[in-house]
Amino acid sequence: MEEIVKISGLTKEYGQGEVAVHALRGVDLAIRPGDFTVMAGPSGSGKTTLLNLIGGLDRPTAGDVSIEGRSLSKLSMSALSRLRRDRIGFIFQSYNLIPVLTAMENAEYVLMLQGVSTVERRDKVRRILKEVGLEGMENRFPREMSGGQQQRVAIARAVVSEPALVLADEPTANVDSKTASGLLDLMSRLNQDKGATFLFSTHDQAVMKRARTLLLMQDGQIAYAGAPEDELCEENGE
Repeated sequence: MEEIVKISGLTKEYGQGEVAVHALRGVDLAIRPGDFTVMAGPSGSGKTTLLNLIGGLDRPTAGDVSIEGRSLSKLSMSALSRLRRDRIGFIFQSYNLIPVLTAMENAEYVLMLQGVSTVERRDKVRRILKEVGLEGMENRFPREMSGGQQQRVAIARAVVSEPALVLADEPTANVDSKTASGLLDLMSRLNQDKGATFLFSTHDQAVMKRARTLLLMQDGQIAYAGAPEDELCEENGE
């Protein structure tokens, strides 16, 4: 089975000379369709940089990122924009909802950019909002919703177009533990029922424990890749 994400020798440096910061140092990684992969590690370990490079939001200093066999470095800016729009869903720590749009309008935004008809996109959005537990809240604005509800809108927006890959940057950081558990249940269900491939960055052990594949980042490199129970047991001294 072909990988959804394939990374070879990925390096990212900020600045030059003696002040250069090496955010990533020759990272190799493959993520298969349907995986539920979690990246963890201390601040500055390279998690967000790697997520941004995979999402085509930044360019590497060296190395290559391929999504579904397409090298991002070989795509024009317009082709890269279309790939992000059509094949990648983004869930941000700060939700990134448009404040003047309702939950329905925020969730349908990507479908509108894709040219999906009003009737079809409204039908799809109503169904996905019901799946994420927001039925009856379609016309609420972000300011009228709790943090957990806003994150559910963000999840609905990320998955409604059925992208190949969903990138989630600290998706539970701004909600309480009970809400976080509910969001993780939701994303696990979307992963299992719809086959959505998820890649998270997190500091949250509850997220790490849900991983099918756990990646531990350290100093811009992957220090561990494997089953979460093995590494978490070692950290707990078991």
